Amino acid sequence: MKRYILIIVAACLAAFSASAQVNEVKGAFVEQLQKRDSILIADQLRYGFQLNDVEDGTRIFLPELADTLMRDVDVIKGWQIDTLKTHKKPSLRHDISGSIVIAPWEEGEYHLPRLAVRRVSPSGVVDTLVFDEQVMDVRTMPVDTATFVIKDVKEPVNYPVTFAEVLPYILGFLGVAALIAGIVAWIVARKKKKEQEQHKEPAYIVALRKLDKFRGDKFWAPEKQKTYYSGITDALREYIEARFEVDAMEMTTAEIFDALKGAKDITPDLYNETKDLFELADFVKFAKHTVSDDENAKALPSAVRFVTSTYQTQLEEESTEKEAK
Repeated sequence: MKRYILIIVAACLAAFSASAQVNEVKGAFVEQLQKRDSILIADQLRYGFQLNDVEDGTRIFLPELADTLMRDVDVIKGWQIDTLKTHKKPSLRHDISGSIVIAPWEEGEYHLPRLAVRRVSPSGVVDTLVFDEQVMDVRTMPVDTATFVIKDVKEPVNYPVTFAEVLPYILGFLGVAALIAGIVAWIVARKKKKEQEQHKEPAYIVALRKLDKFRGDKFWAPEKQKTYYSGITDALREYIEARFEVDAMEMTTAEIFDALKGAKDITPDLYNETKDLFELADFVKFAKHTVSDDENAKALPSAVRFVTSTYQTQLEEESTEKEAK
């Protein structure tokens, strides 16, 4: 509601100034909140007035109403003031309406009381506007007494439950069941993975087991040397990745040994020896280099020496962690 006009509810009409001019005017209305062709018992209606071209700054005093407007007609909601339209020329003026909500409780014709509204203009002129009464004809639903027969109250009708009604509940149950199953599966998989990690063999044991497959001279033949050196270096790459947290499987030889440079448990001699082994393996794998039997005999011991020399430090670290716990 736009508040261009100051609205004041008076304590009673008797408090109005005796010098105020009284004017009988039209503009009262009574209308249903739910539109229909007749007014029925307990219908709610708006009863009020409309004023046009009210000068901006005008004060309006409304009569205070009791909870019962008249016999069998109650006031459901008190005064409400609305600005219907604003005119800006030649001066600022407003069309306003004021109304209450009433409800009749008996059939009959009602002559609603007049509404007296006091108006004080910005210049101080006081007048009282008395809006004409409205007639309200309240009816009941017509009943044919000649054919009307009172019957017993019937029991509620029981309709069979259809599949379409049950389907949402079935889908909801299946969705909840699937969610629970997914959560349980995730918990079991996580627990299993954790147990596997706890029982996982140390990296040095895995590496030594893989290197043990290349013992003997059966891979020394020129046509098998690529398999021989690939197997040895791949076992070392996996060990380096697990032991030193270096992504050795995706690195070149130069990148691996750049990452291992300065590792505290790799001595310079061991570092150079293992690097030479990797470089020799690269010649065999990519340049089709043929290695002598003496070099073949040194390759596997060199790889084993790297693993056994570096895992001792890991054992000491694990032992320290257990003692700390």
